[in-house]
Amino acid sequence: MIKRAALAQAPALDPQILFLDEPTAGLDPIGAGKFDELIVTLRDTLDLTVLMVTHDLDSLATACDRIVALANGKLLLAGTMAEMRASTDPWLHDYFHGPRAHGLEG
Repeated sequence: MIKRAALAQAPALDPQILFLDEPTAGLDPIGAGKFDELIVTLRDTLDLTVLMVTHDLDSLATACDRIVALANGKLLLAGTMAEMRASTDPWLHDYFHGPRAHGLEG
């Protein structure tokens, strides 16, 4: 609830860009899903650019139009979820097709 309240207050300053650092960390899957929905609603309603640092694959799939993947101090790929999943880079393949990527099919 605290995270949702903080996110709801952020637009009060009329920002163009909203920075979020691991916004769903520590939330249960239901709470994280509702938080992702709130991010999308705010983004679309207020025409915000949202820059989110996250390891949450569900958040990436739900709330992000473009993804930048960083590993070992390097930019591996910038693109859509489909481009990430289609990559032949071994790290990206493991990340986006590994055991925690169960909900990303389709």
